[in-house]
Amino acid sequence: MTGTPKIRLRGLTKAFGGKPVLNGVDLDVGKGESVVIIGGSGTGKSVTLKCILGLLEPDSGSIEVDGQQLVGASADALRRARAKFGMLFQGAALFDSLSVIDNVAFGLVQGHGQSQAAARRIALDKLASVGLDKSVGELFPSELSGGMQKRVGLARAIATEPDIIFFDEPTTGLDPIMADIINDLIMKCVRDLGATAVSITHDMVSARKISDRIAMLYGGKLIWTGPTAQIDGSGNDYVEQFIHGRAEGPIKMQLRAS
Repeated sequence: MTGTPKIRLRGLTKAFGGKPVLNGVDLDVGKGESVVIIGGSGTGKSVTLKCILGLLEPDSGSIEVDGQQLVGASADALRRARAKFGMLFQGAALFDSLSVIDNVAFGLVQGHGQSQAAARRIALDKLASVGLDKSVGELFPSELSGGMQKRVGLARAIATEPDIIFFDEPTTGLDPIMADIINDLIMKCVRDLGATAVSITHDMVSARKISDRIAMLYGGKLIWTGPTAQIDGSGNDYVEQFIHGRAEGPIKMQLRAS
């Protein structure tokens, strides 16, 4: 990687109730790169994402975006950084009380000061870019299938043409065909925008398809990071067990007695 990373994490730690979740996470994400963080449930993937987004304050460590330190930054500095972000939430997280077009336009109006009319024109364009007809814009989220909700969520994530897009378990709850459609749309949207992408998932089919590099979280640390094409030869027993979904191996699932 050459130049200043788009995102740089150093020594990131976070604990809840005295229980460490992140224990010194280091990661660089280059401009225009797509990095996927994998790992089992409870390994800290979502916590890492929330720390970058500023939804959680890390206990220690640094988070830089375009070379600007976000940990301990002023409210104005955080607001400027967040203006660069787009986010596709797990489950799409659409506003039930708003129509589809107003969901997509929401960030443009509320975060970027666009007029309702201008934001709606952009929203229609973004809906078209994810394969949805303008007639869908007048529907409400409850009237959409899971796959259509994901498309609307993606349209909302790219509406402001962000520099950095975050994807939280983008294929959860989708059948394999729809998951592949969403993966293709993610790749297309990121490429068309020239955006940097950071995703978290436990879906290895999705991880392999949408990433340039993969990083695996375990025990609060990134235990392996490398090009996607090299993950099958990682030589790491934890990575091998996870990517092949094997019950036997160094990763032991914690089962709670009923």
